[in-house]
Amino acid sequence: MNAKTAVAERILQLCKERNIAINALANVCGLPPSTIYSMLNEKSKNPGIVTVKKICDGLEISIREFFDSDIFDDLEQEIK
Repeated sequence: MNAKTAVAERILQLCKERNIAINALANVCGLPPSTIYSMLNEKSKNPGIVTVKKICDGLEISIREFFDSDIFDDLEQEIK
C-alpha cells in the first residue's frame, strides 16, 4: 500500500469509529467536502500535511494519533 492510500484508509477508519460522514468531517475541519473526497479517490495524488492537520484538528486528535495505526506499518517505498 502506498502512503496516499493509507491516509485515505485512515480517514475512513476514523470516520467509521466516530460515526461521522465525510461531509460532516469536512464541516468540522473547515474544509470543502471536495477536498476530502479528492483525498479519498484518485484526484489527489499527494494529500498535504496541512490538510491532514486540519482533519486532525476537526477530529480533535494529534497528528501522532492520526499516524499511530497499523495501516502505516508496511508502506511500499515511494522512491523507485
